[in-house]
Amino acid sequence: MGVYVHPKPVTAICDVKLFDTRYLPACTRGLRFFLLSLILTVVAACSTPPADHPPGEPWDPYENTNRAIHSFNKGVDRAVLRPVSNTYSGIVGDEVEDAISQFSDNLSIPGAVVNNVLQGNMKGATEDTYRFVVNSTFGFLGFFDVATEFNMPRATDADFGQTLAVWGVPEGAYVERPIFGPSTQRDSFGGLVDLFLNPLDYWIRDPEEYWTAGASVSSVLSQRSRFGSTIDSVLYESADSYAQSRSLYLQNRRFEVGDSSSEDLLDPFNDPFLDLEAPE
Repeated sequence: MGVYVHPKPVTAICDVKLFDTRYLPACTRGLRFFLLSLILTVVAACSTPPADHPPGEPWDPYENTNRAIHSFNKGVDRAVLRPVSNTYSGIVGDEVEDAISQFSDNLSIPGAVVNNVLQGNMKGATEDTYRFVVNSTFGFLGFFDVATEFNMPRATDADFGQTLAVWGVPEGAYVERPIFGPSTQRDSFGGLVDLFLNPLDYWIRDPEEYWTAGASVSSVLSQRSRFGSTIDSVLYESADSYAQSRSLYLQNRRFEVGDSSSEDLLDPFNDPFLDLEAPE
């Protein structure tokens, strides 16, 4: 795995304009201090590798616990997720699956807009907003990806884990979460915050909120079936499925958050030894 050097050190977080009173009205200073406290809390919670730890190598001080959870997750996948996803895809046609997945993806865009704003990426926030409006109207609530047909930029898929990375928070230790799988301390915290960042969650009420939850579950099942051969090769055919999952997750995640200052950083989607394309 390539060398990993974080592009913005933790000591630089106070240089972000978000925390400069010249850029904020007085009524938002409370929010500024809340966000600063939030960052410092996450930084304190993230364990730091020792000075002699090889740059770019996984920092995995909880490996024994992680491996136990990984074994549990494999059992859940083998007994539940894999057979259910295959049955689901066999019953539901590809076009219906795609439409539901696109609907779910469209509902997540407002949360990405918020994260883009927090990252200072106004271009991404604007593009995501246009995509959401176009697909929500011309695409019938997002069931059809009209924005892509109009050659609009792809969705940024920004999340709060990326936001923390932009703010200079280190990734922390690698962790494997029950059911939810590979993550890091930074991304685990970011995922919790994302539960509260999507404005649609405060607007959608019963019974529509159950439709969104159902669409999310459907999307997960579709992804498990669509990339089933690749996932199976990692979980059930590799010599060490835990190490393989950890390596692929960290490479892909570091690529997503823009930790590409090293020329040796690998993009797993360009790895000639790994086929991550969906089967025909």
